[in-house]
Order: sequence, then structure tokens, then C-alpha cells
Amino acid sequence: MKNPFPRPRVRLSLPLSLLAAAALAGGITLLALWCQPNSFRALLSGFLRQPLLIVLNALPVFLLVLAAAALLRNVFFAAALANLAVCALSIANRVKIEVRDEPVFPRDLALLKEVGSALGSYDIRFPAVQIGAVLVFTLALAALGLFIGCTPFPIERLRGLLGSVLGAAAGLAALAGLILTVYASKDLYQSFQVSNAEYVPAVFNDLGFPYAFCHHFTTYLVDRPEGFRRAEAEGWDSPTGSGEGKDVSVIMVMNEAFSDITDAEVFTYPAQEAPLSNLHALRRDPHALSGHVVVPGFAGGTANTEFDVLTGMQTNALSASTTSAMRVVNRNLDSLFRVFGDGGYETSFYHPGDNWFYNRENVYRWFGAGETRFIADMEAPEYKGRWVTDDYAAGLIEELFEAAEDPVFHFTTTIQNHMSYTADKYGPDYAFPPAEVSVPLSEEAQTLLQVYVEGLRDADAMLGRLWRYFQAQSRPVVLVYWGDHLPYLGDKMLAYSELGLDVAAADPQDPFAPYKTPFVIWANDAAADVLDWDRAVESLDLPESVSACFLGAAVLELTGRGEATPWFGFLNQLRRELPVVQRTLCQLPDGSVTDASSRQDLLQKWRKWSYYKLQYKEVP
Repeated sequence: MKNPFPRPRVRLSLPLSLLAAAALAGGITLLALWCQPNSFRALLSGFLRQPLLIVLNALPVFLLVLAAAALLRNVFFAAALANLAVCALSIANRVKIEVRDEPVFPRDLALLKEVGSALGSYDIRFPAVQIGAVLVFTLALAALGLFIGCTPFPIERLRGLLGSVLGAAAGLAALAGLILTVYASKDLYQSFQVSNAEYVPAVFNDLGFPYAFCHHFTTYLVDRPEGFRRAEAEGWDSPTGSGEGKDVSVIMVMNEAFSDITDAEVFTYPAQEAPLSNLHALRRDPHALSGHVVVPGFAGGTANTEFDVLTGMQTNALSASTTSAMRVVNRNLDSLFRVFGDGGYETSFYHPGDNWFYNRENVYRWFGAGETRFIADMEAPEYKGRWVTDDYAAGLIEELFEAAEDPVFHFTTTIQNHMSYTADKYGPDYAFPPAEVSVPLSEEAQTLLQVYVEGLRDADAMLGRLWRYFQAQSRPVVLVYWGDHLPYLGDKMLAYSELGLDVAAADPQDPFAPYKTPFVIWANDAAADVLDWDRAVESLDLPESVSACFLGAAVLELTGRGEATPWFGFLNQLRRELPVVQRTLCQLPDGSVTDASSRQDLLQKWRKWSYYKLQYKEVP
């Protein structure tokens, strides 16, 4: 293979080429780490305390340089190419974390079209200094390659195309082997000290983007359950029920970071100033059913909660490793949208964020939503700071209901109270009321709380607005309102710890406390009459706490569709026996907590059935 570049004036021996590759890989790694959104000095300080992280971040870069050097036969050209690729990913990771509080994962590479369309629809602040530094370093490396080359490989028959291909393949094979072994190790990944192990962007920042990125090549998987047989699962899924039910519209609103932490005794708000005054009032309504949902994750994982509620599958049961449910969906699935759609309902999903995030545009099509609306489809959105307001989202729901001719099944995921809860969230001059608590707080915790609680008041106001609006309607409506996860309130649960909440306790009284958010199911007078509310609620047997994956099935049963499909019928049966399932723990109907291994018969059927749906079932 003829070298297209000019003959260099200096040639490095093979040992010097390897030494140069190692040195250049170290420089590229440092530049990639500098491009991260966190403090570079703090990152290096953490690496010095945990030096293995230095190796784990630099090693994949070194192997990429070697593979490219074998192809290009020049270590500096190879380093230029590797620098551009690695640092571009690191900058993309920085932008994604700053815009949507989520890092770049390997699976995002399959969504380049969606990401490209997002660039023109979102107000992205690109890090110009970092981009400039990467381009300058890339050009400098390429320029050096014009003057400094490498000595030909000592084995003559490997100097041509065959040697280049074999060398590149060897480097990439070594990298792939490490990714499948060392980098795939969950124990190793979790052995390092990080500021917040529950918060994925913080883990990426603390461990270094190259290492974290390589680790996630083997995450977001769906494990094949032991003993799975496709024919058996097909038999479970044979249609047996009817999709008919009571014609009441169902409006489901999952509000960003909606919680009732302010109901804890440590908060001292007067009753008339309580941040959740509407929730408190609605709970007392005779047509309301309230409690807590146990969601998949703490302080993040909005889309996982959506998936659990809508499909009845459980994110945490899909794989032994960390996974993102939305990222494993690639086919039509049974969901609440399909059940209500088969019943003649108008079905829709609204989210005032980008359609590419979590691949929602495709996933909701696979869920069977008749209409989806994202920020690009919304006219004159109203913002509070950088996020669309909950009040604007409530207005969209009202407009949808008024325009509908048939009963409506609608699902909204809000965004206003998305973190970060910094003092400038709503603008530099926004005045936040102080968090009223009975214990002293650090300045950081006070800021986090007062900013979060401001958003919580707006979330509660949205609930109150929808409650009053639908109460005035003559058409029957059921409103379901809950939170996707608890808020992130500082590294190591800073504010939770200072408040003394069970969420942050080393040995909590309630092991599900970090995952509990409030829910309320309410029917207006017309819907209460249609459903025979008191009888329907009594027969529902819904406990105070229930896993999010059972909430949607419970809503189906409440509206007369509990047996619409054998799947949702099974979920309602499972919920009556194990209302809360969270990894290795289960909660029984009497509130006692037990090990999940005691009910493996039911749980294994659930997981096998879920696997069949995700991997095999053909849904038209």
C-alpha cells in the first residue's frame, strides 16, 4: 500500500514509536478529561488517590493510537485521528450532561440521526475553548506526522497492506477483549470512590469519560432469564380477555422530581403556605385514591419510570447490570396506549423536551401512542429559566381535552423541576423564599432546597389547575398524577442528610424510602358515577405503596380493563401478592418486607414474559 503522505525527515525506531504512542495517548487522555464538565483539578486529585483510574482511562486511547498507527504507518497521524475521535466524544458528553443531565453512552452512536436533528432545535452552548484546543492539538499532531515517521516493520512481508490490517485488527481486538472483561467488570467499576454512585453523570465525571464510556459498552442489556422457553411464554400471551371497559378519559401526568419530602416533620411551613397544598386537599377528596409509587431509581431515570408504568415491565429486572429501559426497546410493545387505543380512545404523549432524548420519538411509536408532541411541536412555549413551565404543560392538556371527540388516554412527562437546583436556575435575579426547616442547614443545602421547593410549588399548582379544570367538566375523567423520582439534592445526599430524612440513613427504617414518590388517582363526579367509585376502589385492593410497574395495570383495572390482555391481568394478580418489588426485596400486602427469592415462581414468570415481549412478540 503506497503511503500518500510525503516522506518524513526523521524516522522513529519501533521502541521509540511505542514510547511515543504511549506518551501521546497520555496527552490525548488528559485533553479528553479536561473537556469534561467537572473541575479538572479535582478530577486529577481524585485520580492520584485512585491511580488505577489513570491506567483505565489511558489504556483504550493507547490501543486506538496503536491500531490507527498500524493503518497509517505513522504514530503522529494516528494520534491526531485518535485525539479527534476521543475528544469529540468527550465534548459531546460534556454538552449532553449540561443540556440534559445525562452522559454519552455507546448506544448513542446508533442514534446519530436523532442527535443531528437535535442540534438545530436546542439552545446548546458549545464549549468553544475546548473545541479550539482539540482542533489545535489535532492539527499539531498531524503536522508533526509530516516530519516524523516510523521505521518500517522489521518483518518485510508484514510491511504492506496485510501488515497494516493485521496490526490494526490486533489493536482493536485487544481493546474489545478488555471492554468485554476488565471494563465490563461491575465490581471494579463500583469499587472506586465517587461523589454520588446513584447519579450517573457524577460517576462519569469522577471516573473519567474514557473509562466510563468503555464500561457502558456492556450495560443496557437484557438478560435471558434462566429456564426461558419461547413456546411457554407464547402460551401465556394468548388472548383471553376483552379490551372493553368504562368510557372515561384517563389523563396521566408524571411530574419531574415531584415528591412529598416537604411533608416531613423537619419542615415548618404553615399549613396555608405548604408547598403541596393542592395535593393535601386532593387527598381528602372523596373521589381520590393516594399513596406512593416505588420507582426504579434515585434522583434520575425519568424514562425508566415511564417505561415501567406504561408497559408493566420493570427496568431493574431486565438485567443484572445497570440498564436503561428505553434504550433496549426496538420493537412494538404492549402498553397502556395500545389497550386504550384498541378501545377507541384518542391516545397521545406530550413532553416539553427533545424527541431524541432517550430515543422517545421512536419508543413512543413502538408503544403505540397515536400522537406525540415534543418541544419542537409546541407553539410559544413558556419558560421559567431554561425549562418549559408546568403551567404551560397543563394548558396543553386542557387544549387536547377540549379538542377531542372520543375519550382520551393521555400521558405527559413534565420537565420544569429538572435539576440542577442552583441559585441561577430561574435567572440571576430570581428571589427564592427560604426553605423553612427546624434544623440548621449549610449554604449549599439551603440553596438546593429553596430552588427545588420553588419548582415543587409549581408542580403542585399544576395539579391544582388540572383538578379544578376537570372537576368542571361534564365528561368523565380520571386524573393520575405522580413523581418520576426523588430530587438530587447534593453529593452524598447532602440536603437529605442535613435534614435527617430516612432517605439518607445508612440503615433506613424503610428500605424503599429513596425510591418513593407520591401518587394520586382522582375521578371527577362524572367519572365517579360511571365507575361506581367506592366499589371500584374497594375491589382494586391498591395498597399505600406499589411499584411503578403496577400503577398502569391498576389504572386499567379501575376503568374496567383489568383483563384486557392476559399480561395486564397477570400484573394485577402479581401486584396483589407482591405490591412492591425492588431488586432483591419485596413488600407483602401487610407491609412486611421479604427477600425476593421467596417468591421466585411469580417473579421468574414475570421476567420470562417480559423477555419474550422485548425480544420476540410481534405486535402489529
